[in-house]
Amino acid sequence: QVQLVESGGGLVQAGDSLRLSCAASGRTFSTYNMGWFRQAPGKEPEFVGYISWSGGVTYYADSVKGRFTIFRDNANNTMYLQINSLKPEDTALYYCASYRGGNRVARTAYDNWGQGTQVTVSS
Repeated sequence: QVQLVESGGGLVQAGDSLRLSCAASGRTFSTYNMGWFRQAPGKEPEFVGYISWSGGVTYYADSVKGRFTIFRDNANNTMYLQINSLKPEDTALYYCASYRGGNRVARTAYDNWGQGTQVTVSS
Protein backbone atom coordinates (compact mmCIF):
# COMPACT_ATOMS: atom_id res chain seq x y z
CA GLN A 1 0.00 0.00 0.00
CA VAL A 2 1.03 3.63 0.33
CA GLN A 3 1.86 5.65 3.45
CA LEU A 4 1.21 9.40 3.36
CA VAL A 5 2.69 12.24 5.44
CA GLU A 6 1.54 15.86 5.10
CA SER A 7 3.70 18.88 5.88
CA GLY A 8 3.98 22.59 5.18
CA GLY A 9 1.20 23.98 7.35
CA GLY A 10 1.63 26.84 9.77
CA LEU A 11 0.34 30.11 11.14
CA VAL A 12 0.06 32.73 8.38
CA GLN A 13 -1.62 36.04 7.65
CA ALA A 14 -4.63 36.53 5.40
CA GLY A 15 -3.46 37.10 1.84
CA ASP A 16 -0.37 34.95 2.24
CA SER A 17 0.46 31.88 0.18
CA LEU A 18 1.35 28.42 1.41
CA ARG A 19 2.42 25.18 -0.21
CA LEU A 20 1.45 21.93 1.47
CA SER A 21 3.24 18.68 0.70
CA CYS A 22 2.05 15.10 0.79
CA ALA A 23 4.97 12.68 0.77
CA ALA A 24 4.22 9.08 -0.12
CA SER A 25 6.10 5.86 0.37
CA GLY A 26 6.01 2.97 -2.05
CA ARG A 27 7.09 2.61 -5.64
CA THR A 28 3.48 2.50 -6.87
CA PHE A 29 2.58 6.07 -5.80
CA SER A 30 2.42 7.17 -9.42
CA THR A 31 -0.48 4.77 -10.06
CA TYR A 32 -2.75 6.41 -7.44
CA ASN A 33 -5.27 9.11 -8.07
CA MET A 34 -5.08 11.44 -5.06
CA GLY A 35 -7.16 13.95 -3.15
CA TRP A 36 -6.99 16.71 -0.54
CA PHE A 37 -9.54 17.25 2.22
CA ARG A 38 -9.69 19.71 5.09
CA GLN A 39 -11.48 19.79 8.43
CA ALA A 40 -12.09 22.88 10.51
CA PRO A 41 -12.64 22.55 14.27
CA GLY A 42 -16.12 21.29 15.06
CA LYS A 43 -17.01 20.80 11.39
CA GLU A 44 -17.27 17.89 9.00
CA PRO A 45 -14.39 17.13 6.63
CA GLU A 46 -14.63 19.03 3.35
CA PHE A 47 -13.43 17.97 -0.08
CA VAL A 48 -10.77 20.29 -1.49
CA GLY A 49 -9.45 18.78 -4.71
CA TYR A 50 -8.48 15.75 -6.76
CA ILE A 51 -5.66 14.86 -9.14
CA SER A 52 -5.28 11.92 -11.48
CA TRP A 53 -2.29 9.57 -11.34
CA SER A 54 -0.44 11.44 -14.10
CA GLY A 55 -1.48 14.91 -12.98
CA GLY A 56 -3.32 15.47 -16.25
CA VAL A 57 -6.74 15.85 -14.63
CA THR A 58 -7.57 18.02 -11.64
CA TYR A 59 -10.88 18.84 -9.99
CA TYR A 60 -11.57 21.38 -7.25
CA ALA A 61 -14.33 22.26 -4.88
CA ASP A 62 -16.13 25.45 -5.90
CA SER A 63 -15.06 27.10 -2.67
CA VAL A 64 -11.36 26.94 -3.58
CA LYS A 65 -11.34 27.31 -7.38
CA GLY A 66 -8.93 29.98 -8.54
CA ARG A 67 -6.91 30.00 -5.32
CA PHE A 68 -5.91 26.36 -4.80
CA THR A 69 -3.78 24.33 -7.22
CA ILE A 70 -2.81 20.67 -6.95
CA PHE A 71 0.44 19.41 -8.44
CA ARG A 72 2.30 16.14 -8.17
CA ASP A 73 5.88 15.04 -8.71
CA ASN A 74 5.78 11.30 -9.18
CA ALA A 75 9.56 11.06 -9.47
CA ASN A 76 9.76 12.27 -5.86
CA ASN A 77 6.57 10.56 -4.65
CA THR A 78 5.10 13.89 -3.60
CA MET A 79 1.83 15.74 -4.17
CA TYR A 80 1.42 19.44 -3.45
CA LEU A 81 -1.40 21.81 -2.62
CA GLN A 82 -0.55 25.41 -3.49
CA ILE A 83 -2.81 27.83 -1.64
CA ASN A 84 -2.85 31.49 -2.65
CA SER A 85 -4.66 34.46 -1.14
CA LEU A 86 -5.33 32.63 2.10
CA LYS A 87 -8.48 33.55 3.99
CA PRO A 88 -9.37 32.96 7.65
CA GLU A 89 -12.02 30.47 6.52
CA ASP A 90 -9.21 28.32 5.08
CA THR A 91 -8.14 27.52 8.64
CA ALA A 92 -8.32 23.74 8.98
CA LEU A 93 -6.41 20.51 9.29
CA TYR A 94 -5.49 19.49 5.74
CA TYR A 95 -5.32 15.81 4.77
CA CYS A 96 -4.15 14.01 1.68
CA ALA A 97 -5.46 10.58 0.72
CA SER A 98 -5.30 8.03 -2.07
CA TYR A 99 -8.35 7.41 -4.22
CA ARG A 100 -9.86 3.93 -4.32
CA GLY A 101 -12.97 4.48 -6.41
CA GLY A 102 -16.41 6.04 -6.23
CA ASN A 103 -17.56 9.63 -5.87
CA ARG A 104 -14.34 11.64 -5.85
CA VAL A 105 -15.75 14.33 -3.54
CA ALA A 106 -16.71 11.80 -0.85
CA ARG A 107 -14.42 10.66 1.94
CA THR A 108 -15.51 7.08 1.38
CA ALA A 109 -13.84 7.15 -2.05
CA TYR A 110 -10.40 7.41 -0.44
CA ASP A 111 -8.12 5.37 1.78
CA ASN A 112 -4.52 5.56 3.06
CA TRP A 113 -5.05 8.90 4.79
CA GLY A 114 -2.21 10.95 6.19
CA GLN A 115 -2.16 12.49 9.68
CA GLY A 116 -2.82 16.01 8.42
CA THR A 117 -1.05 19.36 8.60
CA GLN A 118 -2.58 22.38 10.34
CA VAL A 119 -3.15 25.64 8.48
CA THR A 120 -4.14 28.63 10.60
CA VAL A 121 -4.89 31.97 8.93
CA SER A 122 -5.15 35.13 10.98
CA SER A 123 -7.08 38.16 9.78
